[in-house]
Amino acid sequence: MSGLTAYQGLRDTLLLNSGASVACDGGSSIQEKTMTRSLITAVALCVSTLPLQAAAKPSLRDVPQVENIIFVAAIAHEVSEYCHSIKARRMKALGMAWELRSQANDLGYSDAEIRAHVESDSEKARMRAKGERYLKANGVDYGTPETFCVFGLAEIEKSSAIGALLRAK
Repeated sequence: MSGLTAYQGLRDTLLLNSGASVACDGGSSIQEKTMTRSLITAVALCVSTLPLQAAAKPSLRDVPQVENIIFVAAIAHEVSEYCHSIKARRMKALGMAWELRSQANDLGYSDAEIRAHVESDSEKARMRAKGERYLKANGVDYGTPETFCVFGLAEIEKSSAIGALLRAK
């Protein structure tokens, strides 16, 4: 179906469903033509912007509620890996992951888009670099595992988002 034929079909459907009457001589009144053109223009504009709205969706890294949950979970995981006296609260982290998925779905992201983001090597590298900068700024040194423990215990004590994902043994 060519674009013109589709347009004519849309026009005919809108005209039939608009309740407008057709003049007995087979022509339409000026008012009917103006109303039909306005309606068709409005529908065409709405339909033409749908792909733009879908394409305009920001990367999940630019959605704060998604980025923050992933970041907090990554930091908590790193602390539990380097400090043997602190364990990760894996069930709580799993609950956060489900919440993350739900929030992203509510924002219009599919499960495939979420999975692609989380499993992306470039996103993992970006998150690692961001986490390392954050840990370093908070006194953590990868050469000194005890600094992970000090940081982790302080986060638990503050009841921060990171601390909520950690448990002292």
